[in-house]
Amino acid sequence: MEKNQFDLMSDRRFLPLFIAQFLGAFNDNIFKMTLSVLVGYEIWAVGGVDPKVLVSFAAGLFIFPFLIFAPLAGELADKYDKDAVIRWTKIAEIGIALLASYCLLVAGVSGTPVYLGLFVLFLLGSHAAFFSPSKFSILPEHLREDELIGGNALLNTGTYLAILAGTIIGGVLAIMPYGLHIVSGLMVLCAVLGYIASRSIPVAKAKAPDLKLNYNTPVEAVRIIKYAAQQPKGVFLAILGISWFYFVGGTFLAQFPNFAKTTLGVDQLVLVFFMTVFSMGIALGGLVNNRLLRSRVEATYVPLAALGIAIFSFDLFMASRYFAGPGLGADGKPLYMSLPVFLLSFSGIRVTFDIFMVSVMGGLYVIPLKSIVQHFVPEDHKARVMAGSGLIDSLFILSSSLIAMTILSLGFEVQHLFLLISLIGTGVAVYICLLLPDYLFKSLLQGLFKLLYKVEVRGLENYEKAGPRAIIVGNHVSLLDPPLLAAFLPGRPMFAVNSFVAEWFWVKPFLKLVDAFPLNPSNPFSIKSLIKEVEKDKHCVIFPEGRLTETGALMKIYEGPGMIADKTQAVIVPVRLDGVQHTPFARLKGKVPLRNFPKITITILEPRTFRIPDEYKGRARRRAASAQLYNLMEEMMFLTQDREQTLYQALMKARHVNGDNEIIVEDIEHKPMRFKKLVRGSIVLGRKFSGFTEKGENVGFMLPNSCGAMAAFFGLQAFGRVPAMLNYSSGPQSILAACHAAQIKTVISSRRFIEFGRLTKLVEEMESQVKFVYLEDIRDQIGLIDKIRGFYSPLSAEYTHKRQGVAPNDPAVILFTSGSEGLPKGVVLSHANIMANIVQLTSRVDFNRQDIVFNCLPIFHSFGLTAGTLLPILSGIRTFLYPSPLHYRIVPEMVYATNASIMFGTDTFLNGYARMADPYDFYRMRYIFAGAEKVKDETKKLYMERFGVRVLEGYGSTETSPGLTLNSPMHMKAGSVGRLLPGIEYRLEDVPGVEQGGRLYVRGPNVMLGYYLHDKPGVIQPTHEGWHDTGDIVDVDAQGFVTILGRAKRFAKIAGEMVSLTSVETLVSKVYPDFAHAVVAVPDARKGEQLVLATTCPDLKREALSKYAGENGISELAVPKTILTMDKLPVLGSGKTDYTALKALVEERLAQAA
Repeated sequence: MEKNQFDLMSDRRFLPLFIAQFLGAFNDNIFKMTLSVLVGYEIWAVGGVDPKVLVSFAAGLFIFPFLIFAPLAGELADKYDKDAVIRWTKIAEIGIALLASYCLLVAGVSGTPVYLGLFVLFLLGSHAAFFSPSKFSILPEHLREDELIGGNALLNTGTYLAILAGTIIGGVLAIMPYGLHIVSGLMVLCAVLGYIASRSIPVAKAKAPDLKLNYNTPVEAVRIIKYAAQQPKGVFLAILGISWFYFVGGTFLAQFPNFAKTTLGVDQLVLVFFMTVFSMGIALGGLVNNRLLRSRVEATYVPLAALGIAIFSFDLFMASRYFAGPGLGADGKPLYMSLPVFLLSFSGIRVTFDIFMVSVMGGLYVIPLKSIVQHFVPEDHKARVMAGSGLIDSLFILSSSLIAMTILSLGFEVQHLFLLISLIGTGVAVYICLLLPDYLFKSLLQGLFKLLYKVEVRGLENYEKAGPRAIIVGNHVSLLDPPLLAAFLPGRPMFAVNSFVAEWFWVKPFLKLVDAFPLNPSNPFSIKSLIKEVEKDKHCVIFPEGRLTETGALMKIYEGPGMIADKTQAVIVPVRLDGVQHTPFARLKGKVPLRNFPKITITILEPRTFRIPDEYKGRARRRAASAQLYNLMEEMMFLTQDREQTLYQALMKARHVNGDNEIIVEDIEHKPMRFKKLVRGSIVLGRKFSGFTEKGENVGFMLPNSCGAMAAFFGLQAFGRVPAMLNYSSGPQSILAACHAAQIKTVISSRRFIEFGRLTKLVEEMESQVKFVYLEDIRDQIGLIDKIRGFYSPLSAEYTHKRQGVAPNDPAVILFTSGSEGLPKGVVLSHANIMANIVQLTSRVDFNRQDIVFNCLPIFHSFGLTAGTLLPILSGIRTFLYPSPLHYRIVPEMVYATNASIMFGTDTFLNGYARMADPYDFYRMRYIFAGAEKVKDETKKLYMERFGVRVLEGYGSTETSPGLTLNSPMHMKAGSVGRLLPGIEYRLEDVPGVEQGGRLYVRGPNVMLGYYLHDKPGVIQPTHEGWHDTGDIVDVDAQGFVTILGRAKRFAKIAGEMVSLTSVETLVSKVYPDFAHAVVAVPDARKGEQLVLATTCPDLKREALSKYAGENGISELAVPKTILTMDKLPVLGSGKTDYTALKALVEERLAQAA
């Protein structure tokens, strides 16, 4: 995970060291720059020596102490406490600063300051030689690995800021009256402050206290270099790479005065400007590393940076050829170009840009190499190896000075040095690229992918938690998946590649750039070989689906990856690739919107381990591993989708992904509504709604399934109102009770709907307590200004909604329980609840743009609202809304006419459609999802045999938004309601008298905020610790499939035994499948309770039920004692049996019979 490197600036582990090194570097550079100006511009007498040669000699003299003192300095830092060594060097710096003051103030007056100044420069170099090993080796002791890149970058920044400050101040003060006095005072002050700061550096104990110091510098230097060369992880190559950086940097810094004066003919201000640009560039390049590498110690961008140094050095040489040096004035004195004039020329801008880019590339290049050396060298040799690195750096810097002196003495110009750097640098860059082809490959791919797809990587810290042995599993969406993971996963993971795919000509180049393992899935020995490779502590990338998805969702998961993880005891790291499904490289044309360059997100989840019982062996163990892997992948799909958004934000996102002109919803008027029209309608209506309601107010919503209802629904959402979905089929008392619980004052409806639905009497009874507002009246109030604002409203819809301040965890919808067992309760669902359930469902089942959803379940029902309406609309799937599920003859015709492929229903409604439908009406139907009540086996069999459609049963409740479980085409078990959806916890509590299963409690992101109850109207009463009591008795098997045994309230105690009324209804349906049946329990004086069967079968015989029960081992207690025949059973608007009304009818019939 990327750490904020600037947090270290307030940390005692780092700040005192930073201050000490900054002040020391400032002293070095203020003196060096002062001396360079005094010599280079011949302010001081130089004894007939060429000033250019003398400046080069001075640069080399500062470096020379590293050659003779670095080995001893490294030994001291390993043998003694590093913090103490740093304090000793800071005390010595105070004495050097006093001698420098004498040189500038006393020797300068006597007229012989140059050689004393060179001696002071030598002493400053000696101070730096002793300070450097301690500075760099103490850093990894005080900082964590993920702070090392940032710490080095800050030290590097401090160094070059000190260079910049020292350069500017020294250059300016050198030619000012009393300037040398100020320089002297600053040097002494900085030396004292540096010592004070060093006293706050935390203790760093000696790592080799028994080390015997070797004063034979050449011998010790050779020994240190040999030791460094033996280190793994390319440590010595990194040291050589660092030295090349100092060769380049030393050349540039030393030659800037000559370059500015003789080559470009510019004044001292331009020289200071060059130093500023160069220093800031190196600082910036170093700081950028932490973000690019996300705090990881690796050399990803080193090859590209090396190429950049060579390229921009060459261009600097070319650009400087357009300058002819200083001109001559009328008095014969040289004329130097000023900074404004220089920057107004194209060549001046070009030179500046090249200097800046060389320095940026240098910072990008050197920081990872320094961190690699610090990180991988053993602690007891760290200071000596850093000293060895400094010694080699010195050799390179010294050689740069000697080469510069030689070339300049031969009559060449400074720009030829830049050409030489470019030529040598090209060779260095090519060598690095050949040495680290994977790093070059990664950096190039990362740059390309970030440019084209704005790739974002989340959760890299989870990858680092995986340890040395891991299986990386990802969803396989497109041909871009392997190169994306190769580019953005840290290190060099191994890719398991199908051996047949590995033979494709266009795949071979990719395989040469990664660590690939050709795998033949049909060959057991191939898998065993891969297991051995993983056991060598490797990270292996596998796509468990074994092929590109053709649906956009997860496909079949093969057993191999799970078995490999189980055999190797490797952790599993799930990686989700999102956005790639929209590229042309996926095989989803027509199923998802395609764009050339969509944003791609790579999300890495926390490592997981498999827990498989030891008794599982062979195929059973492989199946268990495969099942756990699928669950993990499904959970990954759920966790990595954007759930923390409001419903209106989700609508805006769907509009953005699918386009304004995509048809999204249609109703019986057959006037399709596109995204743009839906958004426009929602803003226009929402603005009107906001005129007579308050923000956050609960607003009654009594409209049928229609386009207008959707515009009104999202209009309330857009302006932060909460629609309360009223069940207009439940009668005035129930609706008014719901309004009281939720404190609803206003109800939005339609006059046309009230008329066609024959609800006039209902409205009249309600109007005494609530106010009705009709869409037709609002439409009449829409004037020209409203229409103009509405026309442009899609442009500002997101901003309009954002201004309302609605949060994902705020209430989004109020639904009401069916009241099948009492007064309705207001269920308050948040935006996050509904979005979570939508994501849970889409993680289980593949929905795509080729689908057309037909929904006739009313939107006042949670199943009809979330699954039948919001899920498809917010997923960009065309949805047809039909106003009533009771039109058994019309609904199948409409399914056929709309070419629907997905449908939602209940057992009661599906049976009604099946009786009336033509076998071809469901010709295009892929899935029928059923819930709200138990689906009879006969219903499933009927749809499969007559229509060739599988009915997928699910289970849920209004309180869970509503989905809890769902059978899917991939995982289905007869008699069950499917497996729990991802992200849901559950527990079963024992129920007295019930031996199998238990009472189901659930918790998850889709569980409601709470209830509106009649005892505390308008007050949300939350669940206890997020757990919801479903009131259902269920059983959960080893594979996670849930079987409903019955409602806790729908168990009867007969002769001391608990009998499930639901199981009794199932028994009756088995014997008489073509009729509707319902069972209730009534008091019985002898047995406590007795079962009463209400049925539409005119000739149902109790003997037939008893015979079936006996043949199937069912207790005689489960056979109803009393049978009542009815023309029809009372049902709720959702299609479920109205047991409250039924029990009243039964008690009335029994009373009459008595």
